[in-house]
Amino acid sequence: MCDIWLVFRIFAIYTRIFMVRLSLIIATYNRSAYLMQTLQSVVKQNAPCEEWECVVVNNNSTDDTEERFAEFAAAHPEFNIRMVFEPNQGLSFARNRGIRESVGEYIAIIDDDEHIAKSFIGAYISLFDSVPDAVAAGGPIVAEYPDGRPLWMSHYTERMIANAMFWGHKVREFPDGRIPGGGNMAIRRSAIKRYGVFDTSLGRTGKLLLGGEESDFFERLRIAEAKYYYAPEAIMYHVIPAEKLTLDYFVKLSYNVGVSKLRRAKYYHRVKRVRFVEVFKWIFTMAIAAWYGITLQWFKGEYILIMRYQITKGLFDKNI
Repeated sequence: MCDIWLVFRIFAIYTRIFMVRLSLIIATYNRSAYLMQTLQSVVKQNAPCEEWECVVVNNNSTDDTEERFAEFAAAHPEFNIRMVFEPNQGLSFARNRGIRESVGEYIAIIDDDEHIAKSFIGAYISLFDSVPDAVAAGGPIVAEYPDGRPLWMSHYTERMIANAMFWGHKVREFPDGRIPGGGNMAIRRSAIKRYGVFDTSLGRTGKLLLGGEESDFFERLRIAEAKYYYAPEAIMYHVIPAEKLTLDYFVKLSYNVGVSKLRRAKYYHRVKRVRFVEVFKWIFTMAIAAWYGITLQWFKGEYILIMRYQITKGLFDKNI
């Protein structure tokens, strides 16, 4: 009798694995409260639960992440949600671990400070099923400010802080020069096998605000002339807490954007070209700042100048 039950269990496990179409990966580090909000949106998906799995990657969290996740998973046994541990610190390490641990033919990646629309998973499955040449995809990103949107926030500074984006209500290729946001992207597993995973020398590590791993990945796709599409129903809401709206955080984030650009430029042997373009970006920045000044929104112009200065500082840092 025990042998029959064991065979049944094994059969059930393998059946569940083979039915998974999409794997949702969430890397997390010491943000258990945010993670619980993210998972609440995950279990509200319209897509049948047997068609997807959720792999949470615990990247050395020292808070109560593990305990709270266990309670959540126990309260939702009907969903294929599990946690794996990645000892190497860094977002790229964590995402790569999630990719290795997952089984879906499609892979979607979000962060632990977000929540997703009910149509999110189904939208990506539908897109990849219906668009054969779509190697990767991304969806709308909507910024949410629990403590209110600051007066100094402009379209330009919000792009860096929240990576907000919206390209309409129809499936389309991403516009030239734009790529899916790191907290809302999806990839075919076959693309990972062909183009590789995330560069672990890039991406955030602990509280270090480096990035660029998504830009590097999509640059590889661009060089290979692979196509990535916009999925309008794969909507993600990016929660921006008050601590990410301080001047100190803004300065550090801007500087590290410049450092990340420099590292990628060195890898692709184009440092001189990127720095040359940065000089011309100052002309545009000064014009935008002046316009905000004329319209009596000088505080928005001031933050745009701070952003450009810090990015330039990181991009020209001789110690990198």
